[in-house]
Amino acid sequence: MPVLPDAITVVQGNAQSAQAGLELPTTLILRVIDKNGLGLVDVSVSLVIGEGGGTVSPASATTDARGEVKAKWTLGPRSTVQTLLASAPGVAPVTIRATGLLPGDIIIAQGNNQAAKVGLALQNAIVVRVLAAGNIALAGVPVAFQVVAGGGAFSPQSILTNSLGEATVKWTLGLQPGANTAIVTVSTLSPVTLSATATP
Repeated sequence: MPVLPDAITVVQGNAQSAQAGLELPTTLILRVIDKNGLGLVDVSVSLVIGEGGGTVSPASATTDARGEVKAKWTLGPRSTVQTLLASAPGVAPVTIRATGLLPGDIIIAQGNNQAAKVGLALQNAIVVRVLAAGNIALAGVPVAFQVVAGGGAFSPQSILTNSLGEATVKWTLGLQPGANTAIVTVSTLSPVTLSATATP
């Protein structure tokens, strides 16, 4: 009489966190066991994305000699709550959870409140940092810079954050003396204001 699967267990990879839209750092490993806790060979396991979107590869696999399957999980881009459902014939499905890190704050790291002559670039570049909860830097996040008063321009006007979560741009002031104001925007966060002074 064939030995029947009794449960799916998560060997590794549950409760991870990573930047939303990116692959989790640790490979998922699931094991199908019998009632004695022994791994079963050649059992088909299906993996289906639940909450959060994203992708899993492979979406189905057959257990190896240890009764295990391995998969890579790429999180969806817009949700903190991410789930994945693992199932095998005749056993209760198992939910695997992860946390997607989303932009939570824009920090001005360098370059605010400078002064320069009209029509010239500020001496120091503007550097802003995009962070998730827990002060975790987020790479590859689009950041936009927009002048709202005083004229002038940014170069570039939009840029992706680097591995430190930073976006660096040059700000050239307008042609009239006085206050120059700009805003920094990231996804759905409230804009952050930059200020500079153009001198005659």
